[in-house]
Amino acid sequence: MKTNSASLNLLTFLKENRNWLSAGAVLTLLSSFGQTYFISLFAAEIRMDFGLSHGGWGAIYSLGTTASAAVMIWAGGLTDVLRARTLGALVLAGLAAACLAMAWNPYVALLPVVIFALRLTGQGLCSHIAIVSMARWFVATRGRALSIASLGFAAGEALLPLIFVALLGIFHWRSLWVVAACVAILGIPLLLRLLKTERTPQSMADENQSLGMGEAHWSRNAALRHPLFWFMVPAILGPSAFNTAFFFHQVYFAELKGWTHLSLVSLFPLYTGVAIAAMVISGVALDRFGTARLITLYQLPMVIAFLVFSVATSLGHAAIGFVFLALTTGANSTLPNAFWAEFYGTRHIGSIKAMATAVMVLGSAIGPGVTGILIDLQVDLPTQFIGVAFYFVLASVCMWIGIKRYQTALPQFA
Repeated sequence: MKTNSASLNLLTFLKENRNWLSAGAVLTLLSSFGQTYFISLFAAEIRMDFGLSHGGWGAIYSLGTTASAAVMIWAGGLTDVLRARTLGALVLAGLAAACLAMAWNPYVALLPVVIFALRLTGQGLCSHIAIVSMARWFVATRGRALSIASLGFAAGEALLPLIFVALLGIFHWRSLWVVAACVAILGIPLLLRLLKTERTPQSMADENQSLGMGEAHWSRNAALRHPLFWFMVPAILGPSAFNTAFFFHQVYFAELKGWTHLSLVSLFPLYTGVAIAAMVISGVALDRFGTARLITLYQLPMVIAFLVFSVATSLGHAAIGFVFLALTTGANSTLPNAFWAEFYGTRHIGSIKAMATAVMVLGSAIGPGVTGILIDLQVDLPTQFIGVAFYFVLASVCMWIGIKRYQTALPQFA
């Protein structure tokens, strides 16, 4: 009876909020065109066309991504001012233009600019608008809203690599970026339709206020001055840096292990399926237990994942690594995003989350750059992955110290 009641509640929740949740999922799905796992599908072709080494391509990618992280600090704050439907449509138009630039750019000197545009509009702003909107529009059901909207990430990771790697055997890689641009453009009328009744950020904040530590709405400057933000930085940086690095070097990793790229990509649906399960479970658990009790544990599966990738000798071993990687990836779609609203309040959530997103994007710049340089210095990926596993142990310890020290300032502990 209890299970049936929970199912009915979920169905009611989905029915009443389907347009807003679908809009979030559309934005997270279309963010794929600026995500590393998608861009890196064309890594071999890009390096060949532009005559780049692993280190050179990694450096260009890091330069463009770092610039996008810097701009994200300002651009992310626009979600506190503009409607999601207006900002989302503008960002999707920018993403389409960036995809066309990748398709038509003949100059290596402009490649960092193209990467900057893809990363800012795709990974940065598409994701940011979706996540901030869910965190602002939903309070008691924030975890479920975040997990449902994040299904777009999972769908992109599961489907796009398989589709585009298969198409690479038929079409020129530049033509596929034109296809990506067309898909992004088609997303604009869909988003506008879904958010036809969407309200302003200010009105939503007034109706659904959620207070943070000390029963206050924290400003971005106040959050940056608080020690907890800095205890969380390694954890924000880590998944972005090293997930990005792993998928960025997926072609090289497959070659190193003696597998075809397509056989490695065939494991992505497994990764996505586990990530979806972890996302949904973490969303439900978040609504029940709160962020503080869960967030300190969610990166520990990454330790196992990278140790397994380091010693993997078969696709079966790689599959085990993907399962553990997916556990953190799924939880990463809900727990950190809910953390900012729960600990710092929702009135300025766009500006505060923009800083966190900038750190995340910076991590995605650092990961490929550092690993690419180390590859050129003859430090192979399996050796690097052991160091990555140790990093996640340290990041989890930092989170535990910060949360343990400051969770008592939350309203429910007052």
